[in-house]
Amino acid sequence: MNNRKEDSDSKNLIEISKKFDRVKVVYDCALKEITTKFEILNEDLRSSTNRTHIEFITGRIKTPESIIAKLKRRKMEISIDSSLENLTDIAGVRVICSFISDIYMIAEIFAKQDDIEIVQVKDYISHPKPSGYRSLHMIVKVPVFFATGTKKIVVEVQLRTIAMDFWATLEHQIYYKKDLIIDKSITNRLHACADKITDIDEEMEKIHKTIENL
Repeated sequence: MNNRKEDSDSKNLIEISKKFDRVKVVYDCALKEITTKFEILNEDLRSSTNRTHIEFITGRIKTPESIIAKLKRRKMEISIDSSLENLTDIAGVRVICSFISDIYMIAEIFAKQDDIEIVQVKDYISHPKPSGYRSLHMIVKVPVFFATGTKKIVVEVQLRTIAMDFWATLEHQIYYKKDLIIDKSITNRLHACADKITDIDEEMEKIHKTIENL
């Protein structure tokens, strides 16, 4: 039974990998479009406010292995067509902001751009996940101009502060590829860390505003 499952997984991976090169090109282009928009926005804001609002921007495309794993978790057909139809985070951009208020300001300005179509917004800052995870998620469509015509590509944008990213990165490292039943006390400790980091985030913003008003 296990051998049959392994054979099936291998076939799925080979099939998706064969078709993934073209898909990757399309999503790479979409990442460049989104990243450039945030870079321009940051430069524009810096010129008017004399400070940086975005600390850094990163982009990534899911690997075929990650795509298959997510489709399997959702009990969906394992194919490129299925992934394009059902997954909204094949391409992801992470925007790391200085302060919480920067996240909402930048998200609002970005959403107003004429060629950006907002598909969904999930505010995990105001309403954190049970784990303590905080971030603002935006699923957007961006037009990309190819030789054969224009395509609207779905990209997931995550906006976080440095502190939120610190917690999320370490939480991912702790759990990465750990097929374990995690004790409730571990979950509680991670959540407590997230709460402390939020307190620091909020205090740093208060200090920043106090100094700005001097």
